[in-house]
Amino acid sequence: MNLAIFIVIAALIALGVILRLARVQALQARQSASLAGAICPIDLEAFRNLINPAEDQYLRRRLPRRQFRSVRRKRLLAMAAYIRIVSDNAGVLLRLGEAALASGDRRVAAAAEQLANDALLLRRNTTVARARIYLALAWPNSGFAAVRVIDRYERLSGTAMLLGRLQNPAAAVRLSALR
Repeated sequence: MNLAIFIVIAALIALGVILRLARVQALQARQSASLAGAICPIDLEAFRNLINPAEDQYLRRRLPRRQFRSVRRKRLLAMAAYIRIVSDNAGVLLRLGEAALASGDRRVAAAAEQLANDALLLRRNTTVARARIYLALAWPNSGFAAVRVIDRYERLSGTAMLLGRLQNPAAAVRLSALR
């Protein structure tokens, strides 16, 4: 008798788990479509110009010290805004990658895993880059290098496009603004 009750309870729990997993996967599929719309394209050319050390050197040579510090702070705040958008986009792509991991297609699952890993790494890099920006705001003459962030963002963009093409060849994910 105890064994029969145990089996019935275990079956009910297993049924609950299966129904929950099916519901979560259905929600993830719907969220994936809305997540792709949450990506905010950025102008990579403008971002590259902001992080270019040669531009800072040019401004340092051409502007009086006080004006340079003011311009440098404005440029650093603009960098922080770009970095925030990159971080937000990486978070969206991380969720897209996690949702696609459950795919039965080996290629889609591999691309999703790569996307999730790249997005996690980029999120970590943006956190470090933001800390460096805020330190540079306190000391405008200090150096700053966000080249890693933009390079990783471009790599993440390529991985997202690959996953997008594998999942839906008609629609691609765009992470940078077209001019």
